[in-house]
Amino acid sequence: MSDIDVSKLYDAVIIGGGPAGLTAAIYLARARYRVLVVEKDHFGGQITITSEVVNYPGVFATGGAELTETMRRQAEAFGAEFLLAEARSLDLVGDIKHVCTSKGTLDCFAVLLATGASPRHVGFAGEEEFRGHGVAYCATCDGEFFTGKDVFVVGGGFAAAEESVFLTKYARHVTILVRDDDFTCAPAAAEEAKSNDKVTVLYNTEVEAAGGDSALRWLRYKNLKTDKVEEYRAADGETFGIFVFVGYAPATSLMDGVAATDDRGYALTDAQQMTSADGLFAAGDVCVKTLRQVTTAVGQAAQTATDMERYLKAAQGRTGLVPQVPVSRPAVADAADEPAPKPTAEGEAASSAAASALFDEAMLAQLNAVFSRMTGSLVLRLHPDDRTVSRELEGYMDELAKLTDKLSVEHADTAEDDAASLPFVEVCRPGGDGEPNPTGLAFHGVPGGHEFTSFVLGLYNAAGPGQPIDDADRAAIAAIADPVRVKVLVSLSCTMCPETVVSLQRIAADNPLVTVDVFDIAHFPDLRERYNAMSVPCVVVERGGAEQVHFGKKNLAQALDLVRAKRL
Repeated sequence: MSDIDVSKLYDAVIIGGGPAGLTAAIYLARARYRVLVVEKDHFGGQITITSEVVNYPGVFATGGAELTETMRRQAEAFGAEFLLAEARSLDLVGDIKHVCTSKGTLDCFAVLLATGASPRHVGFAGEEEFRGHGVAYCATCDGEFFTGKDVFVVGGGFAAAEESVFLTKYARHVTILVRDDDFTCAPAAAEEAKSNDKVTVLYNTEVEAAGGDSALRWLRYKNLKTDKVEEYRAADGETFGIFVFVGYAPATSLMDGVAATDDRGYALTDAQQMTSADGLFAAGDVCVKTLRQVTTAVGQAAQTATDMERYLKAAQGRTGLVPQVPVSRPAVADAADEPAPKPTAEGEAASSAAASALFDEAMLAQLNAVFSRMTGSLVLRLHPDDRTVSRELEGYMDELAKLTDKLSVEHADTAEDDAASLPFVEVCRPGGDGEPNPTGLAFHGVPGGHEFTSFVLGLYNAAGPGQPIDDADRAAIAAIADPVRVKVLVSLSCTMCPETVVSLQRIAADNPLVTVDVFDIAHFPDLRERYNAMSVPCVVVERGGAEQVHFGKKNLAQALDLVRAKRL
């Protein structure tokens, strides 16, 4: 044990920053154990895409993002630490466990897997082919693309019932295809869908196939009791949508060859929520359970954390090692994974003024932390037009520049061939001749909503030193030898878009041959039509005049695969 650095040793590493992971962090940190929460996407988990939570005890109504942000702040207040990184493998041999992540190896006594689950696919003919071109899995992210169109929902559980009602905000009509005689969720949860005038429910029905050309045009489905097959066809020139809500697949790949799962891939645990591997616990939707709700996730995580306390105390006794809990409460790990510096009195005054204008205190804390670590300066070069969104963009960039002397704003002369892409802000480095040098990063529209963080991280990566990445990834970025232009179509309400944007912009920041233009699709409907984009993120890779369209969230490794692909 002599080679273990106690200052870098954790009692517990929690993998997953959703309700279960955050609850366990609250309990363990409050018990004065050193705990680190590792999350690869965004803290809060799947519930952040739920616009309204009304069945969490003691909270009359709130949004999923607001609820989990409160949990995160509670955990932080008790001393929990946070790291944005991808957990890649586990080594659980011996008293000291090792968690290999995209930002290095973490040492600890125990690991809690709280990685949750992701939407399952049905597997009908056409599902994969039309993913992003009519087939979707997130009503919050993609519902707006089906405004005034017919929509079919596949599924009979809580999500199908709830999201069907949500989709009526946009869709002309919603038809739910339920395989069973009735919904499988609680009757009260399904009642709103059943009684909605814009919703039709077809029971004992399953999808056989869907098809079309560049977008969905027809859907075939069958009644399982009568074997009667029916077909829906969109009107000439129209398309429609299919939203799939058929449950979730547990994120248990880290357990492969390490601990036991059931035949569906869910983690198997004992009465203390420990898996078959010593020191590996599991809680939340990653486990076998009959009800997957925030309430069950937090309740199970609280009990798991309490049971882990006994395990951790015993581990400290066996090894004689006691992880050093930081004296001060750490800030959430941001671009550099370090605590944010405390503002001076003068800085606090400036922050308050800025907060009243545009940014709240949480956003200012994040901004000040990033700006304080930027080693270079940047020019935010505006390409405006006469739309209202252009004035919003200009105001946004002006407010950012007021917060630090490392940012400045200038207006560019707009060329006629830029018109279809206006307005946008181009991130540049100061040039020796007074002419800014483009970094390859640009945002078209206003980078608010979920794109706020990705825009800030883009600035950090362009100015340096940037987010830490593996040497292998850095070498792969440097090896790109052909010009590549990437467009990323996003929605500001999409929780899956930011990781894709950050990953692609990280490549562009390090390699001048790669440019990444991000478009808020709400302001560029022509691009949506051009690429038949009915889901975000939509990534368009252009090389040598040829384009290829991809859908779905991409991490850095996946983004590199897209950019490096030789054949389009």
